[in-house]
Amino acid sequence: MHRFVTPLLISLTCSAGLAHAQSPAAEWPAKPVRMMLGPAPGSVADSLTRVMAQALSDMWKQQVIVENRSGAGNTIAPAIVAKSAPDGYTLHRCGVGDAISPGLYKSLSYTHLRDFAILARIGHTPNILVIHPSLPAKNLQEFIALARAQPGKLDYGATGVGSSPQLSMELLKSMTKINVVHVPYKAASMAQTDLLAGRISSQMSNLPNHIDTVRKQKVRALGVTSGKRNSRLPEVPTIAEQGVPGYDVSSWYGICAPVGVDKAIQAKIEADSLKVLAMPEIKNRLTELGVEVEPMNASEFLAFFRSETTKWIAAAKAAGIQPQ
Repeated sequence: MHRFVTPLLISLTCSAGLAHAQSPAAEWPAKPVRMMLGPAPGSVADSLTRVMAQALSDMWKQQVIVENRSGAGNTIAPAIVAKSAPDGYTLHRCGVGDAISPGLYKSLSYTHLRDFAILARIGHTPNILVIHPSLPAKNLQEFIALARAQPGKLDYGATGVGSSPQLSMELLKSMTKINVVHVPYKAASMAQTDLLAGRISSQMSNLPNHIDTVRKQKVRALGVTSGKRNSRLPEVPTIAEQGVPGYDVSSWYGICAPVGVDKAIQAKIEADSLKVLAMPEIKNRLTELGVEVEPMNASEFLAFFRSETTKWIAAAKAAGIQPQ
């Protein structure tokens, strides 16, 4: 009888071991999940994070809690996540700022390409260059010509040094050899107020901030920064198609986790995020926010993240920004 019991015991032991090996992803999440981000409540980045969080909450049957940790160039949230327990219960809604920060700060306690698992890209939002209607420029080339004729006389509003809008304009300046002075603002809405009042001549901002002002002709749109036109303002040409070939900049958004999180949990977060982004109702809600929903899986997103980090480090150097 012993010879029959032994295979049975071996089988039961193997089954128990297999169940234990599968348990991290099978049991996760067993409690609420935190999703942290740097941008403040009310921003496009915040709004899309809340759409994703609710959809994942419904899928996982556990609440996904959005936490905003603003300040310090959006480096507070990732610093907290990088030091959190690698159990999958603290995630980072990462974005373009995380590819920009290595070119701005030399003493960060983390780097995304070393300390995070880059799991899934959600999509991107282009920036848009708009000017006050009184400025005698009907298109981008006329604006460039005006700036060249009056170096240092024109200005543009954008959120602080190192932000995606500011570096988008600095990259344009570098590629077209123009001198337009940066006027930094704490919030895009403050720059928009000054632009509408004529106190500044132009603004580089996330596209959703100016959809209504462009449609109501309160400002003149010169171009969007992405490689293709945006579906919300399809009549506005890209900067690239107006004589600046290769210019392609967007604010993009994704989901990251501490690198030590179990690989099976990482795979579940990746797969479920992509499932959510394939849902028509979720895609429509994100599109209404001005987000171009173009998901990437983990391997695609990692390659993209690396290329963006390289690009923005070079852009920061070209803008004369010294890492602090």
